[in-house]
This record gives sequence, structure tokens and C-alpha cells, in this order.
Amino acid sequence: MFQSFGSIMDLAPAAVRESCEVTEAIRHKAGFLPETRLSYEPEIKTLWVTIQPELKPVFTLQLLDSLVKIQNAILALWGAPDQYQRAPVRFLAFRGTGPFFTLGGDLDFYLDCLAKNDRAALAEYARLSTEGAVMNASGLKGLVVTLSTIHAKAIGGGIDAPRSCNVMIAEEQASFVYPEIKFNHFPITAVAILSRRMGPRAAEQMLLSGEEMSAQEFLEAGGLEAVVPTGTGEAWIRKYASDSLPMHAAKTALFSAFNNRAGDLKAELADLGQLWTDCMLRLSPSAISKLQRIAQTQDRMLARVYQQAASTALTPGS
Repeated sequence: MFQSFGSIMDLAPAAVRESCEVTEAIRHKAGFLPETRLSYEPEIKTLWVTIQPELKPVFTLQLLDSLVKIQNAILALWGAPDQYQRAPVRFLAFRGTGPFFTLGGDLDFYLDCLAKNDRAALAEYARLSTEGAVMNASGLKGLVVTLSTIHAKAIGGGIDAPRSCNVMIAEEQASFVYPEIKFNHFPITAVAILSRRMGPRAAEQMLLSGEEMSAQEFLEAGGLEAVVPTGTGEAWIRKYASDSLPMHAAKTALFSAFNNRAGDLKAELADLGQLWTDCMLRLSPSAISKLQRIAQTQDRMLARVYQQAASTALTPGS
């Protein structure tokens, strides 16, 4: 009466079978991957990682852990030098969903750690943030080209994970802002990641001002590779991957060479992770109260946005 999954897959087109085989191999190697969705396009050898935080569009500890596990699984499966020719993943691409790309770091997690004086948990959050950025910047040690597309507002430290990729683009309605300085805080990896793209002076100005930039302004400051029309970010990534396949080995080598030339990112981010952890634990009661108010403001803002979206969906003819 019912066919097994294996027999159903035997009847599926070859591209569908290959897509399932690749994503299942990664899931099997990585284990549980909450707050992410994987899909694979064999024609362009691209693994898509869709970022889907469960409660708020923030970079939770669980999301950071999932991203690092995905990176490590790809490297473990196909990262050996003699595996390059058969490696199915040439491009690792990140995308988001919903009305925001990200609201930044997980303030609720930070507040819980501060209430418990839990240095170890904060340090683990910093470690995962920095490890993921190092892997993206290195293209998983020269195995893949890493890419990201931003479709909406991106706030604070949540910008750094996609910006650590070799290539980052944004749709024209996206915007970028680092507001952390306004509540006596700073994003873990931004100094190193932004400085490599924008130069130290422009990165310093953006982080110290806390002012929002449009996608076009961020591009002009050196923060993006391209700005594309609304709804075309994923198509741009697909075309980039298709056009780059014949020169993939050279591109990964060049990205690796420029990454190495910029200095020891791993060591720099380790220092920043330590600085961030210390800074968090030094926050005054008034600064912590401000973080609490910001977290509550996020909750109210999200409730309004989702309520409006639900109302629009229920309106006849919408």
C-alpha cells in the first residue's frame, strides 16, 4: 500500500535524488540542525542554507551551532585534497526569510547569562560566532566559495555572519545598522570582518555612529559586492555560481590568498571574543536595564509586524 522512501527516491528524477543525497549526507554527519533548512541545486553545485530562527530573527546559540556544524560536515565529507573532483558542493550560499534578515545577537540569551553571571555560556556564544566567521572567510579552507544574500533589514552583529562570506549582496530595500554602541556594547566579530571589506576607518565610523545605511550606501562604503532589485538576490547568486563553475578552482584559490594576506583572522577574532565576553560582564545595571528594554521593544515590534502580515493575508483580494 505504501512505498518506502528508498523506492520513491528510485522513481524520482536524478537531480532530485542527488539533492536529497547531498543534504542527507550533511545532516547525517552534522546531526540535529535546528533553525536552518538545507537545499541543494546540483546544476550549479550550490548548497543553500536558509536561516530560520524559531522565536525571533536573531542569531541564537542554537543557530550559530547549526551553522558551524554544517560547515564542518561539508569539510569532513569532501574537504580532503583527493576529494575535490567529486565534491558536490562548490558554493555555500546563505539566505534569510521573513520581514527582517536579522535583528542581531540574541539579547534574551545575553540577559539570561548576565543574570546568572554565566561567563562560560557567553564565551561559547563568542566562540561559535568567531568559528563560523573564520570558516566562511576561508571558504571552508579553500573548498567552496561562500555567498550570502540579504533581502531585508539587517541589524548589528547579525550582519557579520553573512559579511564574513567571500561574496555578499543585498536587495535594494535592505538596510544595515550597528546600534550596539548606543547601549554600551559592541558586535563580536564586526571590527575584523568590516575592516577587511571597508577599511578600518570606514568600519570604525559605522560602528561608532550607530547610523543606518541603505543597501546602496553600504555598497558605496565597500560593504557589499552588489545591490540587486527586489526579489532577485537568489537569482543573482545562481547566476554567479553558474558563471563561476568553470573557474571555481582559481576563484577559491584567490579568495584564500586574499584572506591569508589580510592576516590571521582566527587569532584576531579569538581576541575579540575575549574582549566581548569581558565587556558584557562589565555592563552596569543601567546598561542591562537598557538591554532589557530593547529586547521588549523587539518583542512588541515583531508582534505588530506579524499581526499586520496576518491581517493582510486574511484580507480578501490581498
